[in-house]
Amino acid sequence: MKRITILGSTGSIGTSTLDVVRQNADRFAVFALAVGNNTELLLSQILEFRPRVVVTATESGISDLADRLVASLVPAEEWPEMLHGGAGLVAISVAPETDVVLSAIVGVAGLEATHAAARAGKRIGLANKEVLVSAGALMMAAVERSGAELIPVDSEHNGAHQCLRSGERRDVTRLILTASGGPFRLTPAGDLASVTPSQALRHPTWKMGNRITIDSATMMNKGFEVIEACWLFGLDPSEVDVVVHPQSSVHAMIEYRDGSVIAQVSATDMRMPIQYALTYPDRWAAPVPRLDWSQSRQWEFHAPDLEKFPLLRLAYEAQRAGGSAACTLNAADEVAVAAFLDGKISFPAIAEIVEETLTRVPVRRAESIGEVLEIDRQSREVCEEVLATRAAA
Repeated sequence: MKRITILGSTGSIGTSTLDVVRQNADRFAVFALAVGNNTELLLSQILEFRPRVVVTATESGISDLADRLVASLVPAEEWPEMLHGGAGLVAISVAPETDVVLSAIVGVAGLEATHAAARAGKRIGLANKEVLVSAGALMMAAVERSGAELIPVDSEHNGAHQCLRSGERRDVTRLILTASGGPFRLTPAGDLASVTPSQALRHPTWKMGNRITIDSATMMNKGFEVIEACWLFGLDPSEVDVVVHPQSSVHAMIEYRDGSVIAQVSATDMRMPIQYALTYPDRWAAPVPRLDWSQSRQWEFHAPDLEKFPLLRLAYEAQRAGGSAACTLNAADEVAVAAFLDGKISFPAIAEIVEETLTRVPVRRAESIGEVLEIDRQSREVCEEVLATRAAA
């Protein structure tokens, strides 16, 4: 029986993970759940999965959860232990009872706990891009020292992980990540200045949170995936290509030096890569749709337009620059995306603001997670200054 700790249990990845647990109740148990402050959904998860510990972002979240438990007539002796904040996240991530940590908190909020899990030698199902984008060197060093297992949950990296089982790492010449192209794949570049947040949130394939959906529309999300892939698989940016594949059936491809290309293909259902991360190296039957190969289908692959989607170019440049550049990239993007969603800037301005922030924040090497978080904070401050300057102009 594997005991699972989920960081971000009320998000889309967290709820999908709980469905995998639900489908395999004889093999998995939930040790701990961590949320922001969605205590309403957390209560229903507690009643069904009976975690030993729960964590909310704030102390007020704990108070609200306690009120809900009382109102639901749950006897006090059946309540889970309740923690809050970053210390609570770290505690459940390194607990001896935790076999697998599913890291799915959006942003740098989950960085410290995920790094702590790596230092503790845990298996980590990684669905949080910011962990490797902001602190890739520190994370991979912790994994190497402790013997932790870092299994990617993102469909593209999970697909690459599967493809790499087909040969030796030394024989790999290229990783190809696929991108849907987002809602503006066919939109002329000149029309992007007038698109609205509601239009940008209409992803053609996946249902995700607001920030990652906007990042998909700008192709920043794919840029983050390039950075992640470099850390996960020990690749140089020149060895990672991106192709636009609107059908989203092929998630990743690995090219070997003999010219063979191995592709991972599956339905667009996140429960498959989540279950893979939980059960690797085994494969269990998964509750996901199967592709019907008797049906005719057409797959398209196109090169991305880096002029139309400059954030993808900036991601490559940040990874080549090394140091804290990718941390600044992520921080600036989060601030700029929030400004776009609030109607303060145009869609193309997201990339403009991120690029200007990158030029203003010096690149340096972080020696600790604390330093990474400080660089993240400083980068956000600079980005807010860039926004303020533009607003005043």
